[in-house]
Amino acid sequence: MGQRKGNGPAVRQAVEYDLVELVRLRALLFEDLGGDFFSPASADDDWLDALAVVLKEQLTSDAVRILVVDGDGDGDGDRGLAACGIATIEQRLPGPHLRNGRIGHVIGVVTDPSYRRRGHSRSIMRGLLDWFGEREVARVDLYASAEGEPLYRELGFTHHPDPALYWRP
Repeated sequence: MGQRKGNGPAVRQAVEYDLVELVRLRALLFEDLGGDFFSPASADDDWLDALAVVLKEQLTSDAVRILVVDGDGDGDGDRGLAACGIATIEQRLPGPHLRNGRIGHVIGVVTDPSYRRRGHSRSIMRGLLDWFGEREVARVDLYASAEGEPLYRELGFTHHPDPALYWRP
């Protein structure tokens, strides 16, 4: 049974049955982001198999929360997922700017195009933020698409003060 907060859609924790749909939505996220960094021309679909394995392992992890909203269905009993959101908690060393060292990461909120503009992402984000709060996370990081940034700012996210760099071996 999904949780309903206010008038938003029912959000529930993902289960193993949702794996195929979670992989579909995660792939959609990278299609939407586009560009050579997120969707390199040389990539093939073998990453989807690896994704399914890791998602299955992570479904029951205490450091991962995967929330979903069910689709409306098309009359054949298979409703699919309208949206999903994935979050993790990482334990780092505490410091004056990170009192307990716990950092949350929102690593993907995506809504199927046919379900957009219905409050699914907002409901999922509220559920993830509640989960972070229950676990006394000191900070939550995310990367926002141009379309998602207004929602995240409304929820209290601001620019990160640390410059971000990355390295690939």
